[in-house]
Amino acid sequence: MKIDKDELIPVLSQFNPWWRKEAIPDLPSWKRSPFYELLEWVVNPPTHRAVMLSGPRQVGKTTLVLQTIDQLIKDGVPATNILYVTFDHPIFKLAGLDAVLEAWRELEPKLDGPEYLFLDEAQFIRDFGTWVKHQIDFFKSRRIVFTGSAMPLANSGQESGVGRWHTLQISTLSFYEYLQIKKILIPNIPSISSLKDLFKYSSAEFYRISEATQVLIGHFHEYLVRGGFPQTALVESIPHAQRLLREDIIDKVLKRDMTALFGVRRVLELEQTFIYLCMHDGGIQDLATLSTNLGIPKPTVQNFINLLEATHLLYRLPPFGYGKEILRARYKLYLADPAIAPAILMKGKTILEDSKSLGNAVETTVFSHLAAHSATNHARFSYWKDSKNKELDLVVEVSEELIPLEVKYQSQVTQPKDVQGLINFCRERVSVSNGYILTKASQDIGLLEDIDSSSTPIMRIPASIFCYWLGESEILRKSILFAGDLHL
Repeated sequence: MKIDKDELIPVLSQFNPWWRKEAIPDLPSWKRSPFYELLEWVVNPPTHRAVMLSGPRQVGKTTLVLQTIDQLIKDGVPATNILYVTFDHPIFKLAGLDAVLEAWRELEPKLDGPEYLFLDEAQFIRDFGTWVKHQIDFFKSRRIVFTGSAMPLANSGQESGVGRWHTLQISTLSFYEYLQIKKILIPNIPSISSLKDLFKYSSAEFYRISEATQVLIGHFHEYLVRGGFPQTALVESIPHAQRLLREDIIDKVLKRDMTALFGVRRVLELEQTFIYLCMHDGGIQDLATLSTNLGIPKPTVQNFINLLEATHLLYRLPPFGYGKEILRARYKLYLADPAIAPAILMKGKTILEDSKSLGNAVETTVFSHLAAHSATNHARFSYWKDSKNKELDLVVEVSEELIPLEVKYQSQVTQPKDVQGLINFCRERVSVSNGYILTKASQDIGLLEDIDSSSTPIMRIPASIFCYWLGESEILRKSILFAGDLHL
């Protein structure tokens, strides 16, 4: 649609205050780990590609972009060579990308050096895949970063965009990042270089870790309720934070994005499906049962699940195995963040009083931390169940190594009978060198005892310190999960 430049230029100027030598307002000084990888791709790209920041709404993608722009200006990049535009804005959406670029160069002439284009919510740009291909192929001096809260921009025109962009998946705040953004000082928490080092620790060392990490559990439970969305994490009132999260998901994603991007018209049925999945977070989902309970045709339910995954609200976890083993198998479904279910279901802090809901929230948190920690290692995630219906929550597979993990979030100290699925998996797989149980109490730490001496060693780790360590290692840009030698 034709938008008069007299209307377009003032709005564009407001989104680019650095053109007027003004600072970016309300920009956090603390930076998440993806910032450093994004900056590297912008300043010194390993190859000539655009960069896509992908993740759910309100996860902090725009903040990462603005922090990168701020750093570029501090490093001496001419301000007029940097453009930021969000296509969530109705003026830019109506005008289109070409008109915006024309207005930019009419207002601010290009100076020497590369041009830096930061395009927010790019899924609203028409024929974006083709545009990126053309830019990467013919405009070598342009550095392009774009963000998306949904996957159509990656999937539509896939052939034209293949090899033209590098994807950075932005997850919700880790527990460690949550503590940082809330400015919660946690003293005397030990760092580790590898989880495997724990198998060499003495009883005295485990006791010291236990004593130091007791303070984490209360904050960890608060994190499960507030979640890892930066905006809601900083809201003082938990009901208010949950209301904001509920409005973002229901109003902006389910009712707006699903209609605008995917043409969904049966929004009420989609909302009902999502609420049902919130009530069964982390569960193994049978489409036939889900269809019957909701009164919605099975193909429609499957399509809804695909769409929820495309908008980063849902993750699917396949069963362990390959080929025909998993073709007809049922998937586990995890929400993107533990706070989504209590927010949608308006449960407040009551999940902390329900052992089953609390366990589900912890399992969701552990999975999201592992997925973020292992993103650049191309890890494969699955769950496992044997012929006797004994289940193992998570299997992480990297190269030839299998790392089994079981979440057992209970008040009593974990016993072998509580984790028979984990023990059975370790016995059946020679490629498993260690197993892990993620527990509740800070005292529930150390080697699992009373198992056969020839069995695979299994380590108990409180889930709060496990998530803390994974998040800390992301900030320090190292891996503690894979023997400390696979750097992210």
